[in-house]
Amino acid sequence: MGAERESVIGGGAVGTAGPLDLTVDAHVHTGFSAGRDAVGVVVSAADRAGLTALTLADQAGPDTAWLSAYADAVRRARHRTEMTLRVAAEVEVVRPDGWLALPADLTQLDALSVAISALPYGDELLDARAIRTRVAAGELSAEQVAELLVAATVQGLERACRYVPTQLARPLALLAQAGVDDTAVSPALLADLASACRTTGTLVEISEAWRSPSPRLVGLLRDASVSLVPASDARYAAEVGGWQYLRRV
Repeated sequence: MGAERESVIGGGAVGTAGPLDLTVDAHVHTGFSAGRDAVGVVVSAADRAGLTALTLADQAGPDTAWLSAYADAVRRARHRTEMTLRVAAEVEVVRPDGWLALPADLTQLDALSVAISALPYGDELLDARAIRTRVAAGELSAEQVAELLVAATVQGLERACRYVPTQLARPLALLAQAGVDDTAVSPALLADLASACRTTGTLVEISEAWRSPSPRLVGLLRDASVSLVPASDARYAAEVGGWQYLRRV
C-alpha cells in the first residue's frame, strides 16, 4: 500500500488523493436491489478479478425490509474470501436541506453511499428531463442547477455522516444527464463540495458505469485533497472490478 494512500473509513475501503487502488471496488449491486446476481456470485467474481476490498451498496429507502438478510448474506460471504467486504446502502437526497430517504434500521450498515438522481427543488424532485425543460425555458440557469445540486449534496453528506461513514455516489452525474456542462460548477462551489467531503470523511466514488465525475472534476477534487475510490457501480457480477473509464482518469 503506497505511502500516499489513506484509510478513510473502517472495514478496508481505501481512498487516495494519488493514484487509485484498482484492487478496490467501492460500489456494487446485488439481486437484493438494482443488481442481478446473488451476493455470493458477486463476491466470487470480485475474487476472480483480484480485488482486495469490495463494498456492496444496494439501493435502499424507507420501505426497505431486506437489510438484515442482505447483511447476513455478506457476513456469510466473508467466511469464503480473504477480501474485505463491507455492507453499505445507496440512499437518495430528497430535499434541498439534504434530507435523506433512509431505511428505518441503519445498524446493519458499514457505510452510506449518498446519491442524487433527481434535483431537490422546492417541494419537487426534478429528473434530468425536467431540468432540461426548465433550463430551456429560462426558469433555471446552468449555474443555478449546479448550485442547487452542490448545496443538496453537501447537506446530504452532513446528515449521512451522523449515522455511519459516508461515500458520494456518481458525483454530480445529474449535470451531464441534464445536458449541463460541469464548467457550471464554479471554483467556489467545488471548494464547498471538497470541504464537505474532507470534513465528513467522505470517500468520493469515481463511477465506471456512470463515467462520473468527469476527468476535469477528478483532477480538481484530487488537487483539493479529496479521497477518491474506484466504484464499478456494477449491476452484473461480470462487471465487478472492470476498469476502462477509471484507467483513463
